[in-house]
Amino acid sequence: MDNLHIFLGATVADAATRPLHWVYDPKKLNQYIKGKKEIAFLKKSRSPFYSIKTGKVSGYNDVGQVMFRTLISTKKKSDILKNFKRNIVKNFGPGSAYWKNLKLRKKYKKIKWKGPMNGPWIHQNILETIQNIKTKKSTTGGKKVNESDGYCAALPYFLYNNSEPDLKRIIKSVANSKVNETYALAKLEIIDLAMKGEKSPVNAFARKYGRKRYFKDVVANIKKVLRLKKHNHTKVVKKFGKACSYPGTFMGSIHAMITSNNYKSAIIKTIKAGGCNCSRANFVGAYFAAYKGFKNIPSPWIKKTFPAKNILKNLYL
Repeated sequence: MDNLHIFLGATVADAATRPLHWVYDPKKLNQYIKGKKEIAFLKKSRSPFYSIKTGKVSGYNDVGQVMFRTLISTKKKSDILKNFKRNIVKNFGPGSAYWKNLKLRKKYKKIKWKGPMNGPWIHQNILETIQNIKTKKSTTGGKKVNESDGYCAALPYFLYNNSEPDLKRIIKSVANSKVNETYALAKLEIIDLAMKGEKSPVNAFARKYGRKRYFKDVVANIKKVLRLKKHNHTKVVKKFGKACSYPGTFMGSIHAMITSNNYKSAIIKTIKAGGCNCSRANFVGAYFAAYKGFKNIPSPWIKKTFPAKNILKNLYL
């Protein structure tokens, strides 16, 4: 895989952001980061819903890790999707820490939420995917939500094979809706433009696809963000939506990208905006790694990221 540092960029950004994942209350968020020199890789997890060790990644990036491990362990290209689905069930399904916590979540729904669960959080798309794999559906992705799981699965694959039909199959294997597909492909195309040295990849995407019907909504939403370039990032994210869903998560990411000069400042900005910052960080981190290169990812951050070791091991193979 060429340009594997781009997946590393997404992974490190997710891990840096993770301790403050899903903190929607701005007062609480400000309280957690007040007076701290370093707000990335916060030692204590402050997510109100789940708690995992700092340095580990959220369920979003973990989908990408499953794909990455599938790619490096699969010899035949034709077996990748089949093996990926099997590994998704293994990583997130029955017997896993994710599945164990799902039972606890069901219990929590019946009582008042007391505090974060100990262990990882399985996403709706992945939950549906596992059920669809078990019932042998041809296209296994979830349909109930439009979130970043499809993009996260496709990112490592894109660095291995950027064939659009193949990427669509990967995206739809975990997130089967037109919105999921369109925004995931838009993210990958913007990353590709950054990788190829475009001076302004976001603007270049809007110009390139401005007349294409497929990306009509994406381009319209990019233009909305561009008009707010001089506005405060946290306010812009609040305006378009701090939650995990498209188009808000995409628009918030775009604003962080066009208002930042480097990887670190963009991720800090993403953390401070709150909400589902991990889904935005996976795009922003990959983008800046593509745009500014491997050296733009802070090396102390790489050292703090648990899955980074496996990526670094394969970086120059």
